[in-house]
Amino acid sequence: MVNRIILQICVMCIALQGTAALAADFNACDNSAVPDANTVCTQAIQKTIDDCAKSGGGTVMFSKPGTYMTGSLFLKSHVNLRVDKDVVLKGVQDESAYPDVYTRVAGIETMWPAALINAHELSDCRIYGAGTINGSGSMWWDKYWTMRREYDAKGLRWVVDYDCKRPRLILVYKAKDVLLEGLTLEEPGFWTVHICYSHDVKVDGLTIRANLDERVGPSSDGIDIDSSNDILVQNCDIDCNDDNFCLKAGRDADGLRVNRPTHDIIIRDCIARRGHGLITFGSETSGGIYDVEVYNLKAYGTYTGIRFKSTQGRGGTVRDCNIHDLDMANVRDAINVDYDWYPAYNTVPEKVRKEIEAQGKELPAHWKALMQQVPEDKGTPYIRDIRIANIEAVDSETAFKVTGGKKQRAADFLLENINITATKAGSITNAENWVFKNVKVEAKDGSAIKLENCSNMTGLEGVQ
Repeated sequence: MVNRIILQICVMCIALQGTAALAADFNACDNSAVPDANTVCTQAIQKTIDDCAKSGGGTVMFSKPGTYMTGSLFLKSHVNLRVDKDVVLKGVQDESAYPDVYTRVAGIETMWPAALINAHELSDCRIYGAGTINGSGSMWWDKYWTMRREYDAKGLRWVVDYDCKRPRLILVYKAKDVLLEGLTLEEPGFWTVHICYSHDVKVDGLTIRANLDERVGPSSDGIDIDSSNDILVQNCDIDCNDDNFCLKAGRDADGLRVNRPTHDIIIRDCIARRGHGLITFGSETSGGIYDVEVYNLKAYGTYTGIRFKSTQGRGGTVRDCNIHDLDMANVRDAINVDYDWYPAYNTVPEKVRKEIEAQGKELPAHWKALMQQVPEDKGTPYIRDIRIANIEAVDSETAFKVTGGKKQRAADFLLENINITATKAGSITNAENWVFKNVKVEAKDGSAIKLENCSNMTGLEGVQ
C-alpha cells in the first residue's frame, strides 16, 4: 500500500511541476490587485485566475510584496496559485465575500460559505509558495462564542457548529492531482485545510498557525482528510485548537447515505503543537476509514496523542491502521479510544420547536439531516485491526483511556515497543484480542492499567 501511494503521488507531483514550468505566469497586479492591506482585490485576483484558465493554464502570482485583501477565490483546472515570500493573501471580514456553496462540512452535506481558497471540482492544481494565507478568522470566532452562549441556553449545543457558518481557509473538494506546498496558513474562521471527496492529493511543508497569539480559534482543525483517498501529508507543523491531523468519513445518516470511505492515506514527518489530537480518526466514521499509515510524528503539548473517536448512530469501521514511530511530550492522553464521544443528542427542545412553528417556519434542512435516526445495526461503529508501535511518550496525564462499545468492542490491537510515563496508567474498557509486546507504562501514582469487560488481552501481565 505505502509504496503504491508514494509512487502514484510522486508521479502526479512531477506532472504538476512540469505543467507549472512550461506554462506562463499571470500577474494579479496587472489586473489592478493592490497589496495595501486595504483594497479588496477579489475581482482582480479572480479575473487573473479566469484569464489563466482560458489560456490553457499557468501560474497566478503577485509581483509586488504586501497584503492583498480578498474574499473567496475559485481556482480552475491547470491553474496554479503561487504566493511568494512577503506576499500575504488575507481574508476580508465580510460574510458576503464568501458565497454559500453546496458542500460537506462536519460530516453532512449542506449549504455553507465557500472557503477563502477553493480547489473545487478540478484537476491539476498547485497552491504553493513561501508566503502566507490568513483567514482573518477572529471575527467568526467571536460570532461562534456569541451564538454558543445563546444555543447552550436553549439546549441546542449540537447544532451551533452548523448554524454558525464559518469559512474554511483552503478547501479541496471533488478534486484530483492537487499539491499544497510550503505555505504558512494562519487564523482560519473554521477548519484550516479540508480535503473532501478528492484523490491524489499531496500536502507538503505547510506551517499552520490557527491560533492568534493567546487567543485560540474554535474548531480550527489543521488538516482534515474527509472521504478521500490516495493522500500524502508530510513535513507539516500545526498549532491549532482542534484536531491537528484528522481523518473523517461522514456523520450519521447523511454519512451513511454518501457511504464514501477514507483510505490509502500516509501522514509522516510532521509536528503537532497545541491542538486536540496529534492523529485523530473520527468522530465522523460513517463511511469507514482504512489502509492508513502514520509515522515519524512529534507532539508537543497536544491535548491527545493517538485518538480514535466515534459514537452510536455514526456507524462505519476504522480498520487496518499502522501508527508507528511517534514521540509525544506533555500530551494529556497518550492513547485514547472512545466509542461514546459526545453521544448523539440531536433533539429540539419542545419550547424551541413551538417558537419555530409560531413563526410559520420549518426546521432547517441541516437540522433534519442531523436529527435523522440511524438503526442500531447500521449505527454501531467498530474500531479494529490497529497496530501501534515504537511510541515514546513522556509527561502524559493518562497513558491509556480506552472505551470500546459493549456490543462492538475495540478489537485486534497490536501494541509493541511502547514506553509511556504518565501520572496514571488509565483504563481499557470493552476490548478484546489485544496483544502487548514490550509495552512499558510508568505511572507516577503507582497504578496499573485497569481492565473492564475485556477478553484475550495477551501480554498485559508484562506491562510495568
